[in-house]
Order: sequence, then C-alpha cells, then structure tokens
Amino acid sequence: MLIGAEKITKSYSEKVLLNESSFYLSEKNKVGVIGINGSGKSTLLRMMAFQESPDCGNVINHASARIAYLPQNPVVDENLTVIEYVFKGASLKERELQEYEAKTILIKLGIAEFDKPLLNLSGGQKKRVAMAAVLAMPFEVLILDEPTNHLDNNMILWLENYLINYAGAVIMVTHDRYFLNRVVSKIVEIEQGTLYSYDGNYSKYLELKELRRQRELGTQRKRKSLLRQELEWISRGARARATKSKSRIERFEELMAQNMFATESRLSLSSISTRLGKKTIEINNISKSFDNKCFINDFDYIISRNDRIGIVGENGCGKTTLLNIISGRLAPDRGFVVFGETVKLGYFSQECDEMDLSARVIDYIKSFGEYIETVDGNLSASQMLERFLFPPHLQWNIIGNLSGGERRRLFLLSIVMGAPNILFLDEPTNDLDIETLMVMEDYLEHFNGAVIVVSHDRYFLDKVVDCIFEFQNDGKIRRYVGGYSDYIKAMALEASAKNSDITTSVKKTQPVTVEFSVPKKLRFTFKEQREYEEIDGEIADIENRLAEIEQEIISQASNYEKLQELMERKSELERQLDEKMERWVYLNELAEKIVNKSN
Repeated sequence: MLIGAEKITKSYSEKVLLNESSFYLSEKNKVGVIGINGSGKSTLLRMMAFQESPDCGNVINHASARIAYLPQNPVVDENLTVIEYVFKGASLKERELQEYEAKTILIKLGIAEFDKPLLNLSGGQKKRVAMAAVLAMPFEVLILDEPTNHLDNNMILWLENYLINYAGAVIMVTHDRYFLNRVVSKIVEIEQGTLYSYDGNYSKYLELKELRRQRELGTQRKRKSLLRQELEWISRGARARATKSKSRIERFEELMAQNMFATESRLSLSSISTRLGKKTIEINNISKSFDNKCFINDFDYIISRNDRIGIVGENGCGKTTLLNIISGRLAPDRGFVVFGETVKLGYFSQECDEMDLSARVIDYIKSFGEYIETVDGNLSASQMLERFLFPPHLQWNIIGNLSGGERRRLFLLSIVMGAPNILFLDEPTNDLDIETLMVMEDYLEHFNGAVIVVSHDRYFLDKVVDCIFEFQNDGKIRRYVGGYSDYIKAMALEASAKNSDITTSVKKTQPVTVEFSVPKKLRFTFKEQREYEEIDGEIADIENRLAEIEQEIISQASNYEKLQELMERKSELERQLDEKMERWVYLNELAEKIVNKSN
C-alpha cells in the first residue's frame, strides 16, 4: 500500500463532500475517479496529494512514496522558461539524467520551444508544460486532475499508451470514457459523500454499478414491504396500545427514520429549440491567416438542418477560429458567411468568458429569461436550475464560488435557455462530469437542428456526430463520413493504401468523402441473400430475449448469483445484437447499391 485515506470527512459550508470515506492506493494501481461536478473529485485528489487536509480522518503515505500532482488548473511561475519549470527543484544530476526524457515528453505534448518563457504560452500550453514536469521525473505515484483537457487526439493517444506502460501507481480524474476503458483497472465513484469502488475499467464499472442498483432496489422493495407490515400492525387501532410490543414500535420508528437509498440527483435536459427554416448557414469560400500562416484555405460548405459535424485537428490548427468565423464573431480574410432568417445560434464556448463571476446563479439565468417553454410545459428559471442540479440553496451562490465543472454546467443551461436551433460546441466536454455528458449526448440525439462540435473526446464524437471535418496542414478541411472511430479506420485504410503504392489521385481543391462500410461488389452471394431475408426476424428475436432477461433481472434483484448469471447472458445477447446490427447495415447498404445499379 502506498497511500491510505482512512475515514476522511470533508465539508464546504453546508455541503458534505466526503463522509467517513476510506480509500487505499496500492502499487501499480491505476484508478479513475468519477462523480458529478461538485461531488468532491478534485478535493479527494488534493487530499491524496497532501495539498489539503480532511476535516476528520487521516491520509497517510505508508511507503513514503514520491508523489507527483497535476492540478486541474496549474499555477505556474511565468518568469521561468519551459525547461526551467520542468526541472524546478531538481538537482543538477537529476536534470542531466532526465533531460532527454523531458524534452521527448514536451515534444509529444506539442511544446518544442524549450527556452520560451511561460508568460508567452496559452493556458492549454501551460497545463501541458506542467504535465511534462510531472511525467519527466521518477515518481511512485501520479495524481492527475483532468489530464486530457487541452490535448488533441494524437496527444491523448500518446498519453494513453504512456500511462498503460507506466510502472508506478496512477489516480486520476477524467471524463474521457475511452481513456478510462483502456488505462484504469479500478473506478472509484463519489456519490453523495460516499466512495464506491469497482474493480475493472469503465465498461466493467457500468456493469457492476447496474448490479449494485438492482440489489439496492431489491433491498428497498423489501424495506417497503416490511414497512407496510409494520404500519398495518401498528395501526390496528387504539385498542390495548399499551400492550403493543415496545420493540416493534421502536423498529417501526427506526424504519421510518432510515434513509437507506437517498434519491440520486439526475440532470434533466428537455429538447427545446425554435423552428429552423430551409435556409441555415452558407459558408462561401472563406480563408483566414495569422502572421502569414494560412489556417483556413478556401472553405465552402452549406450547413444542413440536421447536420452532426465533428471538427478535429492538432491544437492551434484553427478549429475555434472556424467556429468564430461561421458564428460571425470573427471576419474572414476572404469569402463570406450568410445566415438564414430563422437561425438562432447557441455557442457553447471553450472558456465561458461571458459569465460574470460576481453574479448570483439565479440572477445569471434570469438574465436569459424568467420562464422558458419546454416539452414539459413552462418552467421558471429556478425550476430549470434544479433540473441542472442546482438546488435552491445553491441558486443564491456567487458564480465565482462554483467549481469549474459547475460553471460549465451553468453555462450550458444558459445556452439551452435561449432555445437555439443550431448549436456550436467548442470543447464541450472539458470539466463536465460523465453523467452530464451522457445527458448532453441524449439531448443532442433528439435536438431538432444542426450541431457542429469541436472536441478531443473520442467517445463523445462517436456518440454525437455522423461526419468528421479534419484540418490539414495547408488549411484545407477534409470530410469523412461517420464518427471518430470510422474516421480513424478510414485514415488507417489510406495509410495502408499509400504503403502498398495503391493510391488514387485526389482533387485537393474539393472535400473528400471516404466511404468504408459499403463493399465494392454489387451483388449478393447465395448465403448473403438468405441472410438478408432472415436478419430482421433474427434481430427481433434477440430483442425479445433481451426484454425477457431485463424483466427477470428486476424480479431476481436480491439473488446475487442469479443476477450475475443473468447479466452475463444479457451481455452475450447484446454482443450478438451488435453483430447482427452491423450485418444489417452492411446487407441493406449493399441491397440499395444493387437496386441503384439496376435502375
């Protein structure tokens, strides 16, 4: 064991973040900490790093392990250069030993000017320098708060592999679900002041949490049944009340006083938007350069009413610049952008600069409207705040007192209050908890309008978008069909084709659509024809069996062994359904091609 947090309690004002919670970090553990914004994730990390003390309980460094801590928003000495900061506090010998490693890590993180003053770097670059300082020196424990923020996708992949192969222990807060799935071996969730530990990665956590919920529901049903029996007994009239068993009366009162399973807060996002006409936003041959470098070169596109576009590229390539030009915040050097009359744009920016940190939460939201029409009827600003996990006592808080994630959630509500019909999202996943991301993804799925998102979150892109725009080094923007994983597959196919010298010429003046799921042959084999005729029935059969198992899971909630068996069967059926759905897409696309060719 390296670090132990034993029965720690931590409160801020009236809010209890941790209540007599314990957690132990052992050698080679790789732990991901999750929970809603404001639940205490960063606070737990600071206490594990001995940057903050608990109100009660102890945090002990059992093995005198060397600890490196990367805060969510590092404060750096801007008088230092990049390399000076990385080796701040290190001896001359340590610097000689680690300098090559440090410079390699800095280059991987997009920092190549080692003697550049930190004063001249952006906030994202400063965090990457702080990360390099943590990774470059030998430590037994890495404590990382949102390490993937401000990294592009290539940097995230590099960090992912680095941590997988890291010999020491790691505990980190991150909302990147692919990252959690590939790097960690344990998930710790903070929920209403309690720490719940789940052995396994993110996928295993989802499975085990569902089992826990089912067990809790079973126990809750038993408790309610017991309460009904006790209530019936204790309410049989005043007759001989004095003869009633004192122990049963005490038992009833104890059951009534129990709050075994407090209702969890759930973020609720109604799909609200104003009507969008046929004309949306037309982008006409725009170009933009800074300091003689071309970032956007002759880009032309018409946004469709239901577009779902993800924009990717290296940090600093011009992604945010593109959003700013399209939204009218920045003028292009050449070209122009035309808005349709019915367009109502919502822009979820990266920095939330528009927020007045001295304003109260309720006043900030009321500035966007006292009431808003939702699918559930008219709701007041206060009611909308409650849906966004801001209970009444938090609504009178000053925005500056909120955590980074809570501010992002509040900013998201301000966008929703405007009922937009086109959404621009610039790194929307930064500082948001996983539950908020899941609800946002569901909201976007049902959103009646266009969505254009800049994000490094691969999981989010896979769930939200159906088209990827990739920035090229020459300022050209290339189009790929599908989500992020599809884009990676297409890139791999292109690289493979180049290596085999089977490349085809591409007109670089036009966006290119890469199709990867439709086969080249335009006929069914005998086996495929039969499969095509039967696959709808097979899918329906699997779905029916899944529904039956889900009902059985509910009825067997208190039987752990049976539950485990049912969950395994459910997982296998879900795997079969995924395979069948992939085949269904393949066969139907091929059938459509065959019909088009014959016509």
